[in-house]
Amino acid sequence: MEKIKQEAIELLNNCEVVSLASIDEHGYPRPVVVSKIKTDGIDTIWFSTGTSSEKTKNFIDNPKAGISFFKEGDSVTLTGTVTIVNDATEKKALWVDWFYEHFPKGVDDSEYCILKFTAEQATYWIGHKFVKGKV
Repeated sequence: MEKIKQEAIELLNNCEVVSLASIDEHGYPRPVVVSKIKTDGIDTIWFSTGTSSEKTKNFIDNPKAGISFFKEGDSVTLTGTVTIVNDATEKKALWVDWFYEHFPKGVDDSEYCILKFTAEQATYWIGHKFVKGKV
């Protein structure tokens, strides 16, 4: 299990974007493509979005989430939860200059929001090997 988990981390590090799914107000999954801004192994992934975005509203109502990413036939699906990061120090530490395109007032822009995904379950399909279990 540890070897495939390490391969999944490498795969995640090579993917600029991932699919992040929230649960909408009608109970349906709502997947969107998002750029990851930071990872901690396969367990934790951070994203930036707007405070008024549909996905942020969905995660406030229901923190359950799913993530998937792939490259060259290998894929990983993770399920877990999303928390909204409100800590100003952490938000500042995660700021990237290309965010100015979306948040022109910078790190203090009231629309600037960080989502922190924490994985609980994983499904790996890497090197023609299928493994499913806790992260």
